[in-house]
Amino acid sequence: MVVNPFLVGVTGGIGSGKSTLCRYLAELGCELFEADVVAKELQLDDSEVISGIKKLFGENVYGKDPEGNLFLDRRMIAGVVFSDREKLDALNRLVHPKVFNAFDRALERARSNGSRLLVKEAAILFESGSSTALDFVVVVASGMEERVARAVAKGLGSREEIFRRIGSQWPQEKLMEMADYVVCNNGSLEELRLKAVALYRYLLSLAERDS
Repeated sequence: MVVNPFLVGVTGGIGSGKSTLCRYLAELGCELFEADVVAKELQLDDSEVISGIKKLFGENVYGKDPEGNLFLDRRMIAGVVFSDREKLDALNRLVHPKVFNAFDRALERARSNGSRLLVKEAAILFESGSSTALDFVVVVASGMEERVARAVAKGLGSREEIFRRIGSQWPQEKLMEMADYVVCNNGSLEELRLKAVALYRYLLSLAERDS
């Protein structure tokens, strides 16, 4: 008998720690679909997406490294889209349908594998409308200074750039109101790992109840 996985979305603003939480959930046994990772792969591998990005941002947004590998100047794109809503919407229209298709394939694999939990990590889960196809949504929330410090440490931009990106995203409070479950991430990595364990056990209980 084919078992439908319990579909869980995990989202949160830049620097919230959602990727770290998802990594812990994957280590515990969840199937993980990283929507933002898939989107970045499409921007380098899909000819239709590459062509569309060049039309939106110019040919020089792409380059090649010394080994001849294609790279995308993501900071250049970020500098445009986080102050130009039309460009951001156009980029999302270009990439998101292909990400949705990739998630459908991940769901089929999870069904074939008999997975009980499939976690979809996405930065704009609510904004894209994809949360409506999920059973449960988790929001990872964190203090502003913690978020900025994490994002800067990951090389995602300067403090000023990170503040601009946060300002362009939906307010964290709005995400928290829409969530089924909120993980507050203002402590250590070990504290977050323990919260992931508690969340995993809760999700398993929901999946059992749903089956």
